[in-house]
Amino acid sequence: MLKLQVVAPVIFRVAIQIPVYRVFDYLAPADIDLKAISPGARLEVPFGKAKKIAYLLEITQRSDIDINKLKSVLRVLDRRSLLSAKDLSLLQWASGYYHYPIGEVISTAFPIALRQGKPAVLKFEKYYCLTDSGKSTDSNELKRTPKQKRLIDKFQAMDGECLSESELAEWNSNWRSTVNSLINNGLLVQCDVNTRNVNSNVVIRNPALTCNPQQQDAIDKVCAQLGSFKTFLLEGVTGSGKTEVYLQIIQTVLEQNLQVLVLVPEITLTPQLEERFKHRFSVNIAVSHSKLTDKQRQTAWLQMQTGQCSIMLGTRSALFTPLKRPGLIILDEEHDGSFKQQEGFRFSARDVALVRAKLLAIPVVLGSATPSLESLHNVQRQRYELLHLPERAGNSVEPVLQLLDVRNKSIQEGLSEPLIAEMHKTLANKEQVLLFLNRRGFAPTLICHSCGWVAKCLRCDANLVIHFDEDRLRCHHCAQEHRLLKQCPDCKGGQLMPLGLGTERVERVLVDLFKGKVTVRLDRDTTQRKGVLENYLQQINTGTVDIILGTQMLAKGHHFPNVTLVAILDVDAGLFSIDFHASEKLAQMIIQVSGRAGRADKSGKVIMQTRQPDHPLLNTLITQGYNSFAKTVLEERKVADLPPFGYQALLRVQAFEPDAPKLFFQAIADLIHKFNTGHTLVLGPVAAPMAKRSGQYRYQMLFQNTQRTQLQAFLKMFVPELTQLKQAKKVRWSLDVDPVDLY
Repeated sequence: MLKLQVVAPVIFRVAIQIPVYRVFDYLAPADIDLKAISPGARLEVPFGKAKKIAYLLEITQRSDIDINKLKSVLRVLDRRSLLSAKDLSLLQWASGYYHYPIGEVISTAFPIALRQGKPAVLKFEKYYCLTDSGKSTDSNELKRTPKQKRLIDKFQAMDGECLSESELAEWNSNWRSTVNSLINNGLLVQCDVNTRNVNSNVVIRNPALTCNPQQQDAIDKVCAQLGSFKTFLLEGVTGSGKTEVYLQIIQTVLEQNLQVLVLVPEITLTPQLEERFKHRFSVNIAVSHSKLTDKQRQTAWLQMQTGQCSIMLGTRSALFTPLKRPGLIILDEEHDGSFKQQEGFRFSARDVALVRAKLLAIPVVLGSATPSLESLHNVQRQRYELLHLPERAGNSVEPVLQLLDVRNKSIQEGLSEPLIAEMHKTLANKEQVLLFLNRRGFAPTLICHSCGWVAKCLRCDANLVIHFDEDRLRCHHCAQEHRLLKQCPDCKGGQLMPLGLGTERVERVLVDLFKGKVTVRLDRDTTQRKGVLENYLQQINTGTVDIILGTQMLAKGHHFPNVTLVAILDVDAGLFSIDFHASEKLAQMIIQVSGRAGRADKSGKVIMQTRQPDHPLLNTLITQGYNSFAKTVLEERKVADLPPFGYQALLRVQAFEPDAPKLFFQAIADLIHKFNTGHTLVLGPVAAPMAKRSGQYRYQMLFQNTQRTQLQAFLKMFVPELTQLKQAKKVRWSLDVDPVDLY
């Protein structure tokens, strides 16, 4: 008697982009060739009454659910996965470490169109280059058409290279009419992309600079580790030539036909770094950040995934871009808080980059003039190798730091008389001044001089900020705004006055104090439009600007060779905070801002206005430097078991109903008691430092343990149970592992 062999059905275990902490099983399509599909592939599946994009995690023949109840996959979107096995392993690790739903974590690795299930097709762009006539023409002949002149200048500066449609769109959103005019005049022509020598063995366009011994030692040590995992901390004083070290290491990687991922914390740093890379290398360079269009970001993603680009330059979200031939990861300004995602999937790009480099068996370089305390601690534990650049490159010398006690001194809108005198002296020498104030707007508070009424946001525990030029009062937390009031709503008086300083207010007094001098204000309000920041930076570097006034975006990375005086107008603002991270951030900000002074062959001076001239933090920085400060703070944190000697996770809860967070915390008390073996310290719940924001009441609870494994074990048991509580559905909650802000 013949026995029938029962063939077990093939099951696809998938993750779906929804906020649930589980995976789902589906029956594989009947006609699928299992040899042609691998984990990481995108699928279309039925989910409830809708269709969803899912990501294949595993092919199996076992399921905890009755086979007859399983639905079938509707479509396989990728016959070959867009993610490698190591890419998928990284995302699964990140989901587990940060305790965030796997479907949403994987989706962050894809551009928006690919998350929506659209084809992963790399559309070939048109490229344009100069004709022989365009190469020889004098651009001044086009001065009556400024856009045409600027574009010809741009092409001529590229020494025969062509520009793609996306690069032209980044230059100017209305580029087509300019290009068409130049084509009609015989100056430009559409060209073959191969003129860029993308596949050429020659990767260097311009020769490297001569390095000092410390720079060369750093280059040699990293290059010796190519092809294996190792973490290097490149600590170099501002102006010490860290970028040149990056460039020469990258050259070696490119010569081995490998790819490089370079991450920077701020969008504002990408244009000048991109220019330096393009000036040095004759390879395709992809750029990815939030100011680009979805199409531009997808093109960059696919170019790296297919190996058509050799360098990816991007911000935090570029970390997960697939690399066909990975060779090196660089994080510039590794200490910067912008590398930590502050909403949704709260990952640290720096920490995840280390895990990715380990999986890929490639080195990672973390660069900073003011390394994070975590990185310095890892150097002490010999987990990272320190590469030290103690001197500025070339002839430049470090600036002189000076505390200016402004107590009992006359001050005009934040500028003391001694500072004004120094500014006049600097400007008389045809040198530039940079003023730093990390507060945009005209003033942070509108107050009634008669009755003391203060303009507060109705939805946040915060004051409304005056934006005088726009005639608005605006909340910088929820963006709610009103017209600027002329009369006090409480006493009906007209004695409303600004209290405190903002960049807009300082800008006004600069116009009066320094007549005939050109001032530019660089903050989020003045640089929102595309191309504005790049235009301002060009003006600064060509010397048409005398005074630069700005916020955090000026603190790092920028090279202003003619700036010899830097002034921090209100250094005291960061001295007093409930967050233990505050002193570290303040010290880093002071050193980074100071680094903008005396970058070329001119000596620089940094003036810090303070009412706390005897404060130990300020004096340690000035007399002993950042490393002495860091050593002191590390010793303080060790006593308190604070990071990096302890590990933390912050549970944040918010709701429109004031009692909902309290009921939520009451509900999780039993869970905490059940899963906490006594090793994890539980602090709270307490109201958040800003107890109300965007109309929601906010509370938080901190979990802390001296052992990372014990904290992770607790969270692994606690979080899945938390998600099942009915009280969890009445609040918005989030878990932040390794928080950098206790806000």
